Amino acid sequence: MIILGLTGSIGMGKSATASLFRDGGVPVYDADAAVHALYAEGGAAVAPIEEAFPGVAEKGAIDRQKLRARVLDDAAAMKRLEGIVHPLAGEAQLDFRRRAKEQGSPFAVLDIPLLFETGGNRHCTYTLVVTAPADVQRARVLARPGMTEEAFEAILARQMPDADKRARADFILSTAHGFDFARDQVRAIIALMQRIASGEAP
Repeated sequence: MIILGLTGSIGMGKSATASLFRDGGVPVYDADAAVHALYAEGGAAVAPIEEAFPGVAEKGAIDRQKLRARVLDDAAAMKRLEGIVHPLAGEAQLDFRRRAKEQGSPFAVLDIPLLFETGGNRHCTYTLVVTAPADVQRARVLARPGMTEEAFEAILARQMPDADKRARADFILSTAHGFDFARDQVRAIIALMQRIASGEAP
């Protein structure tokens, strides 16, 4: 089964692009959704995170704002958090891959924000980077509720620069040209992946 790693910096349109793959009938693993499930009431990450960062859990779930305040500007705390979350998210991803393979899917998409930063691209057949001009990215992110310039800059500091991601990608998709353009690009990639999976293309 072909694995296409989908990534892109904050505000680039990665989640919208992932939805286009889903609309095309492709199984998509959403790393953010997997983490949300781990943080939710009854999630496997709640107890170990609360133990590591007392006071960030509320009503049996992780309060993401409190957790962000504790780790965003503290590299050691962030590394500790990642040491808890990444193995659990990895298990969820393996479960997704198994299900997609059992369903006979020719290929699947892994939607992972920090794909290159965590080395997840090593487990992908191909990679796709979603991009947009820096001014478009900034405007999109700062329009989000509760987002500040400081938080945006802190998030960017943790992410590989967009130019570096594009240099490593097998495919690049710009979301600056509108929905129809992005949808057409996704359809072309799906068709190519299907041809490769069937042996019709190298």
